Amino acid sequence: MTTPTDIDRTAPVIARHEIDINAPLETVWRLQTDVNNWPVWQTDITAAHLDGPFEPGNSFTWTSYGYTVTSTIYAVDQRARTLWGGPTRGIMGTHEWVYTQTSTGTHVATHESWSGQPVEADPTAMQAGLDKSLTDWLGHLKAAAEDPVPQ
Repeated sequence: MTTPTDIDRTAPVIARHEIDINAPLETVWRLQTDVNNWPVWQTDITAAHLDGPFEPGNSFTWTSYGYTVTSTIYAVDQRARTLWGGPTRGIMGTHEWVYTQTSTGTHVATHESWSGQPVEADPTAMQAGLDKSLTDWLGHLKAAAEDPVPQ
């Protein structure tokens, strides 16, 4: 298998969401790439663990909404973009995050694709679930970045 360089643009479910965060890019980047601390600010994630640095080829295991996933980091453009993905319960997810410094803080765009038999069996429900998870994540990220708690 070749390493993905983008989400699966032919997948039956693709979600795209974005948000403006009134916090420095460095703060947002640190929150997103410090996988081991995700459960501190991202209340939908109950466990997260990355051995080693956040860099391509490394994997992390995390649990969200009762699903445990091992995601492989495919690409990292420092303070600009991350791409990771992995399979769980027959679903292949590929998730891209794009970070842009703005005059008031940081613009974050996220794109994720889901494919596999469970997605094909009920794309409407899968789309709704993915949309909710991404908008929730962005909301948690915004709250954590704008009102950081000492860690």
